[in-house]
Amino acid sequence: MNILITGGQVIDPGLMNDHLDIYIADGKIKEIRPPTAADNVLEHFDQIIDASNKIVTPGLIDMHVHLREPGYEYKETIASGCKAAACSGFTSICPMPNTNPVNDSPDVTKYIIDKSIAAHSARIYPVAAISTGLNGQALCDYSALKEAGAVAVTDDGFPVKNSLLMRRAMENAKKAELPIISHSEDLDLVGDGVMNEGNTARKMGLTGIPNAAESIMVMRDIALCALTEAPLHIAHVSTAESVRAIREAKKHGLPVTAETAPHYFTLTDADVETYRADAKMNPPLRSAIDREAVREGLTDGTIDVIATDHAPHSKDEKNTDFIHAPNGIIGLETSVPLSLKLVETGVLSMEALLYKMVSAPSNILGLKSGLKAGNPADITIIDPAADYTIDASRFRSLSSNTPFDGWQVRGRAVLTMVEGVCVYNQMT
Repeated sequence: MNILITGGQVIDPGLMNDHLDIYIADGKIKEIRPPTAADNVLEHFDQIIDASNKIVTPGLIDMHVHLREPGYEYKETIASGCKAAACSGFTSICPMPNTNPVNDSPDVTKYIIDKSIAAHSARIYPVAAISTGLNGQALCDYSALKEAGAVAVTDDGFPVKNSLLMRRAMENAKKAELPIISHSEDLDLVGDGVMNEGNTARKMGLTGIPNAAESIMVMRDIALCALTEAPLHIAHVSTAESVRAIREAKKHGLPVTAETAPHYFTLTDADVETYRADAKMNPPLRSAIDREAVREGLTDGTIDVIATDHAPHSKDEKNTDFIHAPNGIIGLETSVPLSLKLVETGVLSMEALLYKMVSAPSNILGLKSGLKAGNPADITIIDPAADYTIDASRFRSLSSNTPFDGWQVRGRAVLTMVEGVCVYNQMT
């Protein structure tokens, strides 16, 4: 099938930012060239997509999601998660290994990939476990996991408490040419804490979690990165201290990258009082000072990636008392409008934002993406001027645990294309 995407502002960070036409044939990008309206050219296309007043970009990549399958399909399945991703502009997502069974073996990795292929929607690149069963005791076979399709390793959901085991994990991951993703959390400092340590926690009579519970482990893993020279990616950065430590590590040339999520640059711990369990997550929402530090880290490049940490839970699980409610919110279907607020407020340019949602995750994980002739036609079209109200009841995700339900926002993905096939299309 021959497809023409015309009229849009084509942005591939660092490569192009201009009004261009994209020619697609047999699922691949054939040519990118200045616009043409010649009838003898247009008549050769089976489909013409008018992207006027819209942004055309390589397919968005979310390198941190939880899809719950296998084991917790009542929260999210691979199929429903892929559909939620596609309607949000993501052509590729990376599910974490904390499923049941854990993704600590090639069989589970292949199962996840096979289920995603059957969904005919967004691509999946699984992230496998650092340790068997996520128990922090014995390392997985990283080479076998990579051969099965894993693109990184992490025990996300749990920290690797044993520093020697984390050192060996980084050494082994380096040999297998896989990045290691750190869930940075000191469980002893967390204790019985359920939200950020601060005035709101005291007002609500809840036990708080200090910033140091995150930043101490960030600093430890940066030290191990310096020792092993293994690529290290820090997940869900939420504190000013973590941002400073990562910034310093980069100044010293260490192979450290980092991500944050939209809720950490949008909300603060004060919002917990309003949204209750739908604003309970791990790491917790922090102070306004931390939120500003995260924004500064995005601006100066300390934080490389915006990921969602999409974490579905059922209504029954979230509709309980705050202390016993599980951590996590869904994020795929709110990511684009919340992230576009960074452009509206001058924190990032549009090109810089797309770098953090496309190029950086692609580079870190070694994925093939970008608007180049010969590449798969994985493309997202965004309408930055679309005004609407977030309605969680209409989400494609099986869960609706979000504090952003009812928010008035601007900007959304209107078309998502995977290998030349429109897996989501709301263009009129």
